[in-house]
Amino acid sequence: MIMQKVKDFWINSYKSDNVAFGFELISFVFTVMASMTLAFNATDPNMLIIYPFFFVGSVTQCYASVRRGAAWVMLLTGYFAVINVFGYGVAALWW
Repeated sequence: MIMQKVKDFWINSYKSDNVAFGFELISFVFTVMASMTLAFNATDPNMLIIYPFFFVGSVTQCYASVRRGAAWVMLLTGYFAVINVFGYGVAALWW
């Protein structure tokens, strides 16, 4: 019963907007890769590698949120995208 509900949840998410679903998948993959890289290198992380992964994850989720009409998620992930650009600039010593 519970497994069927979980399966229905994922199927419904895909069917409701398969393009948004694809962008959410990309967001998930890039964000997980960034957080794993950060975790595995926590003592001395190379933020010039990590920020771009978080940026791609944020931008793709932001777009998916626009497609789904999820205003607060869009606002939050849009903020993350902007702050990742700023963070990359700090890590690259641009400012």
